[in-house]
Amino acid sequence: MNCALIFAGGTGKRMNTNGIPKQFLELYGKPIIIYTLEKFENHDSIDAIVISCLADYIPKMWKLCRKFHITKVAAIVAGGSTGQESIYNGLVKVDELFGDDAIVLVHDGVRPLVDPDTITKCIRSVEECGSAITVTPANETIFLGNQGGQVGEILDRSQCEVAKAPQCFHAGDLLSAHEKARKENRIDFIDSANLMRWYGHTLYTVQGRTENIKITTPVDFYIFKAIITAKESSNAFGL
Repeated sequence: MNCALIFAGGTGKRMNTNGIPKQFLELYGKPIIIYTLEKFENHDSIDAIVISCLADYIPKMWKLCRKFHITKVAAIVAGGSTGQESIYNGLVKVDELFGDDAIVLVHDGVRPLVDPDTITKCIRSVEECGSAITVTPANETIFLGNQGGQVGEILDRSQCEVAKAPQCFHAGDLLSAHEKARKENRIDFIDSANLMRWYGHTLYTVQGRTENIKITTPVDFYIFKAIITAKESSNAFGL
């Protein structure tokens, strides 16, 4: 069983959307989260989808799924006050429905440009190694910050990678790590990779594509629009 866990509990404060959560912003009449869901809906190896979203938007989310024919959604649960809590809430439902051995692909609701090949490679990596963290090469200089605004240690860019999503594990392994974090009142893990590494799991990487961006700011939205527009134009003219 391969289940996509799409977490979309954010309110989009950095998007200046006048109260509309960023995942519900529309491009060409379709919300961002639907673009994301379609990538998993249309993938032959994805058996089910669980969505963790803002509680007040659950009825709207079901309505959008029906409108855009997203048929693999098994449940929509209320998200939490942080991404970590939203993932946990969704993960509890995944484990309840499909068990510890299910492969869960944790993915941002506002990361709509993930490609099918990356999803396939992630599933294969969990089957073979127990985990899959989507990454892309670092393409700019990275250094550690220092006090007083000084540049700290400059890292070798060729040795650095940027963690993206999906981030994938067996549901039981990820849920166990979340339970440990909750017992320790740790709510500061930035993503599933950070959490799983902290609790001793070995993480394996899957190379993704650079266009698999997370839409956090208005600039990200315009980049997304440009990519979608270019793809639509290519399809229209058979390029």
